[in-house]
Amino acid sequence: MYIILEMQTNGDSTALVPPVTYKEQNQADSAYYQKLAAAAVSSVPVHTVSMLDEHGRLIRSDFYEHIQEAEA
Repeated sequence: MYIILEMQTNGDSTALVPPVTYKEQNQADSAYYQKLAAAAVSSVPVHTVSMLDEHGRLIRSDFYEHIQEAEA
């Protein structure tokens, strides 16, 4: 079993998107990269996507950090 977790951090608050599970690795890979693609263009300051197995072992994880530049 493969579990996809998504976290969205804004300041001091982190929201956990309900996890989604998959039986097949190819399906889980597809969902993982789709969520990561959305995170790449997200306005959420820190947007993280992780894939775990049924034992909670990390298979892969990545994040995008969108830091707002101070206006001059």
